Amino acid sequence: MSRPSDVQAVEQFGQKYRQLKAEVNKVIIGQEAVVDDVLIAIFSKGHCLLVGVPGLAKTLLVNTVSRALGLSFNRIQFTPDLMPSDIIGSEILDEDRKFRFVQGPLFANIILADEINRTPPKTQSALLEAMQEKAVTAAGHTWKLPEPFFVLATQNPIEQEGTYPLPEAQLDRFMFNIWVDYPTYEEELAVVKATTGDAKVEVSPVLTAEEIAFFQGLVRRIPVPDNVVEYAVKLVGRTRPGQPGAPAIINDHVSWGAGPRASQYLVVGAKCHALVRGRFSPDIEDVQAVATSILRHRLVRNYKAEAEGVTVEKIIQGIL
Repeated sequence: MSRPSDVQAVEQFGQKYRQLKAEVNKVIIGQEAVVDDVLIAIFSKGHCLLVGVPGLAKTLLVNTVSRALGLSFNRIQFTPDLMPSDIIGSEILDEDRKFRFVQGPLFANIILADEINRTPPKTQSALLEAMQEKAVTAAGHTWKLPEPFFVLATQNPIEQEGTYPLPEAQLDRFMFNIWVDYPTYEEELAVVKATTGDAKVEVSPVLTAEEIAFFQGLVRRIPVPDNVVEYAVKLVGRTRPGQPGAPAIINDHVSWGAGPRASQYLVVGAKCHALVRGRFSPDIEDVQAVATSILRHRLVRNYKAEAEGVTVEKIIQGIL
């Protein structure tokens, strides 16, 4: 695409975003905030962790988003016996007695890592290396992953038997932790009506990989006022117990707060949130809009918080 000015590009981004939402909404009924967060993460070059009980269309959402974006999509079902080579790929001996690398399912634009906490840390680490480096190492060679590359992992919050919870350092690689809730009565009614007939819904691609890369660059170029950056950094600083400015709710209920990566994601997420709404620069409200999903998995509650039933969301609202 020919490069428009950034002012025109912001208007184009708004139009494309609305078209994208319209395509996704052909299939996904409700879940507006979840769809917004997933799309903001994609345009911010971030990864998402979706947490919700089974049957809330998490897989369908990712599949639909990948079709609307015109990107390749692979689903990996994580199980206790999954090995790193099962997702990265492995070398095989071909007919000419030469070793040839066969790419695994990780080589796609959008990866759905289904039930990531069901697989051992060795395989989780292989995925998380790919998320960080956008490349994988196999048989002494480094292989670049396709651009854009985006991982959407799901977790079931109910069953914890036989699972391997992600360590805090690995959770920190995810930009958003998105809570997928039950639909409302009206939404569930619409879902049942739409999915129990024989109607087929076609999702049309709205963007190309080149356009996505262009809009990701646009998000990075958007200027941010100093007071917004300062607010984001101070907000993250307030999540750290024992630090100057930490409120009582943090000192009483949190054992570890968020690191600098949270500050970076707050600023980038706020930029994208502002762009989606047709504004050329983010303000403090944009930071607040993305704060819960960014901080949710970065605050470690202590025993007192768990005993008193103080949720992470309540703690975040307390510092906002």
